[in-house]
Order: sequence, then structure tokens, then C-alpha cells
Amino acid sequence: MIGAIQQDSIVTDIQSAFADPKMVATYTEGPPRFVPGYNSMLSMAAILLAERARDDARILVLGAGGGLELKAFAQAQPRWSFDGVDPSTAMLDLAKQTLGSLASRAHLHQGYIDNAPEGPFDGATCLLTLHFVDVAERRRIAAEIHRRLKPGAPFVAAHFSIPGGDDERPIWLSRYSAYLAASGVAPDKAAAARKAVDGQLSILAPEQDELILRQAGFTGASLFYTGFTFRGWVAYA
Repeated sequence: MIGAIQQDSIVTDIQSAFADPKMVATYTEGPPRFVPGYNSMLSMAAILLAERARDDARILVLGAGGGLELKAFAQAQPRWSFDGVDPSTAMLDLAKQTLGSLASRAHLHQGYIDNAPEGPFDGATCLLTLHFVDVAERRRIAAEIHRRLKPGAPFVAAHFSIPGGDDERPIWLSRYSAYLAASGVAPDKAAAARKAVDGQLSILAPEQDELILRQAGFTGASLFYTGFTFRGWVAYA
């Protein structure tokens, strides 16, 4: 989603952004600029996976379009292989380009969680993705990921998650808009991004996100990343 925000233009229909050729072409520039600590978050996710995943692990990456996390994980662990799933064919094509010579280690699948292989996998991630779906679908996705993991395997998730309920939500969204402006987005476009995020994404409180993980069967959920409106957890199947 963050790749839909550009210096010169903004795609305000977030769901359709991933079919926009201009957005797809420039997507990989977005997350490192517009998600606080994005590259460090990927490094931490790789470390958390490696704590329990074997040296030749098979990792499920849901929302793999663009290929940034696939590339980071492949570079961190030279013997890991990956199954990446994304609904956008254009974004999967971009993932192949991003991976370059590493592409042979990733099997890419067009679709959603139901189109993912059965596994069992040694670990899984879902980064900057779950805020696109409502609570019921988020529970189902988490449960389907859990079902595809080996017992005790790690799952790393990160997405929009705002504490404090309705009273604090406007404050945090304003901070998000201010961060975009500080990253070079024109103020009016940063404000439009704030409006799009507020109106189109399913953003829960951190305690609700952790409850969904427990309801899906995960244990030991712990927060490892916070970047203004974004939070990330690791939990175990």
C-alpha cells in the first residue's frame, strides 16, 4: 500500500493501486521511505524467523508482491526457499525483477491464502497486508497460515495498528501524515494519504491484533516493532 504514495501523485483508491502500472513501476521506492524503519523491520523479521527455522527452511510469504521482503530474507539466509503469494500479477512480475538472480529460490503464486501451498512451512510472514481485510477475514487468514506451519514455527506480521481507540486514532494518523511530509511527500498529498488510510483500511488496536493471533492458534505473541502507526509481532504455531 505504501508504494501507492508518490512524490508527484497519489493513488487514493488503495485497493486499485496495485493495478496501476505507474505505481507498480515505482513501488519498491515506497516502503523504505514511508514506513518508519522499514529495512530494519525486515532485518528483524529475518532474525525472528531464523531463531526457529532450519538452515534450509521453506518460508511462506503472504503479500509477496514487489519482492522486497523476499529479497531481504533470501540475502539473509542463502539456503532458504520461499513460496510467495500475492493477488496482483503485475506485483509478482515486479517481485521477479526485484529478486534478480535470487528468483530461482522463490515460487510465486497468484492469488490469496487459499492459493498458497499446503506446506508445512518452517515459518511465514505477512507484512503490510492484513490491514486490507476486515476482522473476520483477518481471523481466517491467520488460521490458514497457522494450519500451513509446522508446530512451533514462527509467524511474523506487521501492518497498521493504532492504540488508544477512537480518541487517539486522529492523533496517530496526523503523525503518519506528518512523517510522509517529512519524507518528501507534498503536504496536500500527505493529507490525502491520511484520508485514504483512514477511510479504506481496516485498522485495529494492538490488543485486537494480538487477540486474532491467539484465536488462530498462535502462542507467545510478542511485539517486536513499532513505527508510529505500524506495529509488528512474532508468534508461534
